[in-house]
Amino acid sequence: MKAAEMKVFKAALESIRSRLRGDVSAMANVALGHSRSETNGGLSNMPIHMADIGSDAYEQEFTLSLMANEEGTLEMVEEALERIRSKTYGCCEECEGVISKKRLEAIPFASLCIRCAEKMEQPHNPRPRQPR
Repeated sequence: MKAAEMKVFKAALESIRSRLRGDVSAMANVALGHSRSETNGGLSNMPIHMADIGSDAYEQEFTLSLMANEEGTLEMVEEALERIRSKTYGCCEECEGVISKKRLEAIPFASLCIRCAEKMEQPHNPRPRQPR
């Protein structure tokens, strides 16, 4: 891959990394933030409803799940930036073939060519048993 093309992908990856870091940070603040009772300072005379507690727990769990997903993507972006530094960016980690530019434009942190990615996504199909 040419140096000029590599710069474009590097800039795209750095932009994604920056956005994801901000997203993860914001989600952490939300997930680890205060519950409804803490938000209003505990001054309300209304008792806390069990449904509100359940909603808070669900929202926190959902946010933590999103954070884990974003952190996984952030890790793949960091790995792609490392492949740029080591000049192996654009090479499939499985078959060592070339990852198409169209694929890299769609998913700049892709580490596998389309063929290898499809193989990885297929469920394992055991061989049928031979009759005895």
